[in-house]
This record gives sequence, C-alpha cells and structure tokens, in this order.
Amino acid sequence: MMAEDGREESVATDDDSDQTAADGSLNSTMVEEGSTLLRRMEICVAEAEKRSGKNAMSMQETFTVYLIETRPMDAVAEGHNPAPDCLWRRYSEFELLRNYLIVTYPYIVVPPLPEKRAEFVWHKLSADNMDPDFVERRRVGLENFLLRVASHPVLSNDKILYHFLTEEHGWKEVVYETGFQAKADSRLRALSATFRVRNPDKRFMEMKHYSDELQSHTSQLLRARARVADRLYGVYKVHGNYGRVFSEWSAIEREMGDGLQSAGHHMDAYAASIDDILEEEEHYADQLKEYLSYAEALRAVCRKHELTQFELEMASQDLISKKQQREELSTGIVRTFSFKGMTNKLFGQEAPEQREARLKLLEDLIAEGEETVKEKTVEREEHIERAWVDIQRFKEQKDKDLREALISYAVMQISMCKKGIQVWSNAKECFLKM
Repeated sequence: MMAEDGREESVATDDDSDQTAADGSLNSTMVEEGSTLLRRMEICVAEAEKRSGKNAMSMQETFTVYLIETRPMDAVAEGHNPAPDCLWRRYSEFELLRNYLIVTYPYIVVPPLPEKRAEFVWHKLSADNMDPDFVERRRVGLENFLLRVASHPVLSNDKILYHFLTEEHGWKEVVYETGFQAKADSRLRALSATFRVRNPDKRFMEMKHYSDELQSHTSQLLRARARVADRLYGVYKVHGNYGRVFSEWSAIEREMGDGLQSAGHHMDAYAASIDDILEEEEHYADQLKEYLSYAEALRAVCRKHELTQFELEMASQDLISKKQQREELSTGIVRTFSFKGMTNKLFGQEAPEQREARLKLLEDLIAEGEETVKEKTVEREEHIERAWVDIQRFKEQKDKDLREALISYAVMQISMCKKGIQVWSNAKECFLKM
C-alpha cells in the first residue's frame, strides 16, 4: 500500500532552518500544510542485493543491502527522464533513521519499518530472513516506510532524512552529531511515569488503551489468517490428487479417456495456482503487520505524554515542598514532622545568620523551581497540542488504509472462489463430453 503523496515545493537548505528542524522546533517543523518532500522528489527502493563482509567484531557475515533511487520531481514533470541518484543502505541504517526520528519528534506517530524476521507465517512459508520472497516483501516495506516519512508534513522536512536519501557516506556522523541518543528517554523513567503519574490527559489514556486493543485484534487476525492459509494450501494441493487419479484412469478408458484426462489437467492447474495466491496474500498480511507495529508507535506517543505530565507533577510537588520549608523557617512553626524540627527542639534554634542563609538558599531554589514548572508546563502543552494533531492525521490514514486492504483481501478471496467454481465447471463440461 503506497503512502499518500505529499505536497512540498522546495527542500530547506538554509543552515538555520535545517538545524531547528533537526531539533524538533515547533516553528520550523510545523510547516505549511501539505508541504512534503515527496511532492518534489521521486523515491523508490529499486532492488535488494545480498553481500558478505566483516562486522564490527571482525567476523564474516552475510547481509542484504537495498538500492534507494531518487529523482527530482520537477524534471519528471517537465518530461525529462534523468538518471536517478542511487545509493545502498542496510536495514540497520533504516533502523538508525527511524530511532532518530522517534527521539527528535516524540509527538509524532512515526511510521514503522517492515519486520526484521518473518512472523505470523503459515508453515509452508520460509521464515528465513534471507529467503528471496521475504527479502522482496521487505524491500516493498522499506519503500513504503520512506514514502510515508517523505509524505509526512513534519518528518519530510528533516535534514537527516534528506541526507539519508542523498548522501551515501557520512550521513551516520551527521545523525550522531545531533546528540539524539542523549535525548532518548530511559525505559525506567517511562515505566516509572506510567505507574506514578496522577493526572494524565484522559484522551491520551484512551488512545493508549486503543493502541493495545488495535495490536491485540490485529495479532488475532494475522494468526487466524495463517491458520486459514495452512488449510487452504492443503485443500488446493489435494486437488492435485484428483488430477493424478483422473490422468491415470484415462489410460485404461477408451470412451471416457479424453474427458478424464482433460479434467485431470484442470485439477493440476488449480492445485498449482495456490502458490501464487498465497504469495499475494502475504502482501495483505504485510499491510496488517504494518499497523501491528503502528500500534506500538502510537503507544510511544502516549507514553511520552505520561512522562511529560509526570515530570511536571514532580516539579510542582518539589516547588510546594520548598515553599512550605520557607514558610516554616520564616514563622518558626513546623507543620509536619521533620528531623530538622526534632533537632531544633533538642538542641535549640539555629543562629539568625544560619537562618537567613537558609532562607536565601530556599528563595533561590524556589525561583529555580518556578522556572522549572513553567518549562515543564510548556513542554507538556506543546506535546499535547502537536501529538493530538498527528494522532488525528494517523487515524484518518489508518481508517483509509485498512479499509482498502480489507476490501482488496475480500476481492481476492472472491476471485479465488470464482476460480474454483470455474475449474469444477470445466471439469463438468469434460465429464459431459465422455
């Protein structure tokens, strides 16, 4: 399924705008509506190639690389057909690009990559990640990933994406120079926020629950489809037995021979057709798998909201505590039990100079705390605003994509059933001629 076309006019080349885009600045990334890279650049993953080489541990390994071809859209529109710019990328480089996008744009449901190893496969299908059919499906999935990113109104304007598509060497260094790895949220912090946040936005909690349900239902559908494919394969192949029996039987019949032999040929052709049918089915399964992964991307946006809300709550709680300490120190009235209050009762009050110094320190800490609360409030509100816009965009895309995929799958099943009816109708005609 192709990502929808974008509508951008020109690649941002100004150094300042590029830097702010990479930093996820609201002003630079919330670009004019409909402005996308795909509008001005033709992108495709043309082919896959198996290679061998040494990895970081100096051990020999076999891996697959993918040829990315790009061509300026204005040249194509003018009727020219220039040779495309080409470069090779490994799957791990696609992973690095996506990880960068996730960290840099935590408010966006970042498109997923195709699976690294085959899952939800029926038993006759190879799960080997070097299998040519699997590699071809992955090539299609990687192209779809690039098209989705390049058609996104925010992601498509990122300079790292442009480097990935146009610079074969040195693009990794540019990625690491952004320092995106240091910005990544630790899993422990995210988990802590999930269980300790007190007042998350209800919409994001509902969306997180929806993502869990979407993943569950999609998984169940893929498992059911794999079981059906197994049984369907068996039914079709059994028709090959009809073909063999009819052909052998025709050898001993004079009057019925031709009819039996013709019917046997129809059965053989029907039995052989299942391989192409199930290969086509894998295309629809891959579309469902994409949304299985999209569910996790949606959940990541919701987890980021939990984290920003949790950090705001912690900063607010710390500020309240500091203000309470200031009040107690100013009035000499301790409202809550504290070790400091106990020692004051046992050993007497601290000297006025010490008290003034502590008050001064608390005033400075309160000022810092108020600034932190303001920053965390802005961060939370910006994430909510940006994320909700992108979630709505994602929902529209999801509804359209899954509707088309399910309709196409139904049409394929209808066609398959009609083919079965036609085979038996042909066999009937053969029998009538005996």
